[in-house]
Amino acid sequence: MRVTDSLMSKNFLRNLSANTENVMKYQNQLSTLKEVSKPSDDPLKVSKILDLNNSIIQNDQYKATINDAIQWTNVQDSALSSVTESMQRIKTLIQSSANDTLSHTDRQANKVEIESEIRGTVDALNTNFGGRYVFAGMNTTEKPFKVDENDNGEITGITYNGTDEGKGNLSREIAPGVLVELNTDGRKFMNAQNADGSDDLGTFFSEVLTALDSDDTEKLSSLLDRADQEIENVVSNRAKTGSIYNRLNATLERNDSEKLNLKTMLSENQDIDLAEKYMEYTMESTAYQAALSMGTKILQTSILDYL
Repeated sequence: MRVTDSLMSKNFLRNLSANTENVMKYQNQLSTLKEVSKPSDDPLKVSKILDLNNSIIQNDQYKATINDAIQWTNVQDSALSSVTESMQRIKTLIQSSANDTLSHTDRQANKVEIESEIRGTVDALNTNFGGRYVFAGMNTTEKPFKVDENDNGEITGITYNGTDEGKGNLSREIAPGVLVELNTDGRKFMNAQNADGSDDLGTFFSEVLTALDSDDTEKLSSLLDRADQEIENVVSNRAKTGSIYNRLNATLERNDSEKLNLKTMLSENQDIDLAEKYMEYTMESTAYQAALSMGTKILQTSILDYL
């Protein structure tokens, strides 16, 4: 009889301990609103939650990179818009100056305005974003374009001091294993007409200014086609920047969608259903109280058997 009572007491204490642990588990879940709070609660689930949290952190890092690249391309587009306007104005002034009836004084006035537009073009191509020059190739800390002047301060052309061609575009990783190449190689705006680069945008500007000084209307007329080429080059590169911008925005949308999916999966593994969990807690508490009441009677009987 005493052996049976002893076993009953041990079973009661073991079951009561399990009931107590369950009640405490539900209390903790209700207070934290989380399914697990330490690895021992559910090692597999905790491991999955950690993986999901790491994926969300990585997703946020990619989003920051994408947003930075989007802002970069926006700045580039604004700069190229200014360059296009300046180049179109230069063409208009060349066309005006090619008129034989225009006086030398009027051509010199046009020259002054063209020089101003050239400086504006160089300023736009030297645009920086967050201290980084957006058309400097890989060397983003140094101003890439420079106005060349003679001893009298007159413009003789422009030069590019950025990264060599073929090494000038920055790349950004916008998703795991996915790289986007930003249109940062400023050398392409020099639009070299020959292999050694001796005839480029700087040469074009120089020829225009020289023709204005000498009232060479025939030369000015011949430079109109070249002006169209230079404008088309800028427009073409602006379109390329626009396509990069569109790709980045599409990637940003996928990034946001992926984050939503990750957070949904995290919630499914980590967050509790409050109503369901409270019902489970109530049932476990009721079972705990019933076991405690029953156990009290068992223990009292066992003690009396020894008296």
